[in-house]
This record gives sequence, C-alpha cells and structure tokens, in this order.
Amino acid sequence: MDNKYVSVGKILNFHGIQGEAKVGFSKNQEDFLSSLKFIFVKQGHEYIKFNIKSIRFHKNFALMKFDGINSINELMEFKGAFLYVEESTIRESLEEDEFLIDELVSLEVFDQNGEKVGFIVGVSNNGANDLLSVKTKSKKIVLIPFVKAIVTNVSIKDKKVVINKIEGLIE
Repeated sequence: MDNKYVSVGKILNFHGIQGEAKVGFSKNQEDFLSSLKFIFVKQGHEYIKFNIKSIRFHKNFALMKFDGINSINELMEFKGAFLYVEESTIRESLEEDEFLIDELVSLEVFDQNGEKVGFIVGVSNNGANDLLSVKTKSKKIVLIPFVKAIVTNVSIKDKKVVINKIEGLIE
C-alpha cells in the first residue's frame, strides 16, 4: 500500500550559508516539528527522505538543517518545495479530538435535532480557533468555530458532524 503524505511546511528560503532551510509552517506546530527525525521533500512524483540534523525556531519560522546539505547551493534546488510527513506519523501525534483537514472535508453537518445543515467544504483558522467552512442547503458558506461548545460530535466513520445550532450561526 502506498503511503499517504501530508504537507507540514514549505522551504521558503535558505538561512545563512551552511544550507540551513527557512521553513514556513502552521501555527502552534513547534512541538510536532521538533519531534520529527526525518521529513520528505516531493520532487517530481517521488518523495525524498531527509534526516533532520537540527531544528530551531526563529520568529514565525523553523530553521532546519538536513543531513547531507551543507551549503546554499545544495539547498537552492529545494527552495519552494513542500515538506511532508507520512500520514501515519501525524496520526500518532493527533489528540483524541484532533483530525486531519482532509478527513473533515465533505462530512455532512447536522444540528442536534438531526436536521441536515450542509457539508464541510474546508477548514481555516482565524488565529483563535479552527473554523469549519460549511456549505448550507441555501448554497451559502458559513464559518462555524470548531470548538466543543458548538461542534458536539465528529464521526469520521459515519461521515457526519453534529453541531449545536446557535441563534445567528447559520442564516
């Protein structure tokens, strides 16, 4: 079975002259990135494994040093490349109430009375919390804060999400 890969960052540029990569990544993922021993870079249709020699954080970026890359020139061909981990690696680090975005997209959304509200078309973040973008029956997109008080149940198996329908939340 082919491994599925999930993007966790992007090589934005080099940092210094020793081949250290300046990596952009999602907010609050420092602990997860720090736990990684290796990462994959997609080149063409192949995923190339890079061992992570060191990682440190500077401003909102990760500075990663990879084994075998010791100069700007060796790193430049990977500038703009996305960094991936195997999906199984991410699954191991997910908390019980955390999900992968692609698992949530297309799930149907119901209110607590079992009435269909719509389906999830995307997930975003407003800096405070994750937001589910839900396309309603009237074809409008509404943003629903992905918090326990509102999203009461997520079942990947049943492909559905149950929300508390709060006044003004949906048209």
